[in-house]
Amino acid sequence: MLSTICLRKVASALIFAASLAAIGCGGNSAPAPQPVVDVHAAAVTKKTIQQIVSADAELYARGIATIVPKISAPIAKFYVNRGSHVRTGELLARLENKDLAAAVEQAKGAYEQAQANYATSTQENLPQLVQQAQLDVNATKQASDSAQAVYESRLKLYHSGAIARNLMNESHVAYIQARNQYEVALAHLKGLEAVGHEQALKLAEGQLAAAKGQYEAALADLQYSEIRSPINGVVTDRPLYEGQMATAGTPMMTIMDLAHVIAHAYIAPQQAALLHVGDAATMSPSASQDAHAVPAKVTVVSPALDPNSTTVQVWVEAPNPGDKLKPGSTVHVSMIAKTVKDALVIPAAAVLTADDGKTSVMVIGSDHHAHQTNITTGIREGNEVQILSGLQAGQMVVTTGAYGLPDHTEVKVVANSTEGGASD
Repeated sequence: MLSTICLRKVASALIFAASLAAIGCGGNSAPAPQPVVDVHAAAVTKKTIQQIVSADAELYARGIATIVPKISAPIAKFYVNRGSHVRTGELLARLENKDLAAAVEQAKGAYEQAQANYATSTQENLPQLVQQAQLDVNATKQASDSAQAVYESRLKLYHSGAIARNLMNESHVAYIQARNQYEVALAHLKGLEAVGHEQALKLAEGQLAAAKGQYEAALADLQYSEIRSPINGVVTDRPLYEGQMATAGTPMMTIMDLAHVIAHAYIAPQQAALLHVGDAATMSPSASQDAHAVPAKVTVVSPALDPNSTTVQVWVEAPNPGDKLKPGSTVHVSMIAKTVKDALVIPAAAVLTADDGKTSVMVIGSDHHAHQTNITTGIREGNEVQILSGLQAGQMVVTTGAYGLPDHTEVKVVANSTEGGASD
């Protein structure tokens, strides 16, 4: 900008001096030659240009697992520390479980007994059971009648004084026992006839299901005493120590998957509308460290505005070899919204913008004069801008010195711009 102002002052001074000379000579001499203005210029070139959407973003791990025990028990052993790399299913810690192991053995025994009872019930059928029960009733009935006859006979002999009282009492006890056995056999027969085989099977099935449930519950409690990793990652937090109580529902360890990281960026809706899932991107610790940028890609473009900032949240995911990118830090992301091959490109410094928003450049013609030419611009990348119309490849445009330069002014190119960073 300073060089442009100086050039304008020089041009104005030369014009003013020429005017004075003309006045001093009575105005009859030939017009003084117009001054030649020194400028910098650049050629219109063809190259690939990309539309980049950049933003600072907060970094997160791709996966986070907070380990919460399902049972409360003292911690018997830790197998990992902070910073340990773990794999899915790896044993991280073990809680005290002697009581749980005993409960498993007890439940297992009950389950096996229920299985045996169920197997017996399914192998038997109702006619066989009823027949056996009927035989038991007949046998116990005969035994009861025989014992009754012996008892009544001895009772008569006792009253006649033929036998001792203890012999009569023994026969009475034998009769009572035989009668009780008969009554039990009779009740069993009536029960089989009333319940039926189908109900007996249902009862056996219910007992088996209940025993199986108790066994599996005890086995699950035992398994809960072994704390295993649900993901691949790194242990980032472990607040407890061996011997302390691990409480159900209270976090005892945190694991992060740092193999990939995700940056959450908040972008203006106009810029977010240019992005799509799968767009290529780069991620670097800061905007000034693009040399350390890692390849990334856009994974999420939120369909709704963030209510607090009226921006659109965009996620960019990148691999993280060596865990160099740290979750919680701020990174700079550059997302490629559009790529145009063989685009006409000039330095952005050459573009002049009028108050009405129209754009133009000063084209250096073959007559070495600068001609103002209207253009239409496209996407911009860094200090370069795409030209959609108004220019052709190979034309020279003024970069430094274009601002305030009158149309058709004769110019002299003192240096060509080799970088898009040239400015007024």
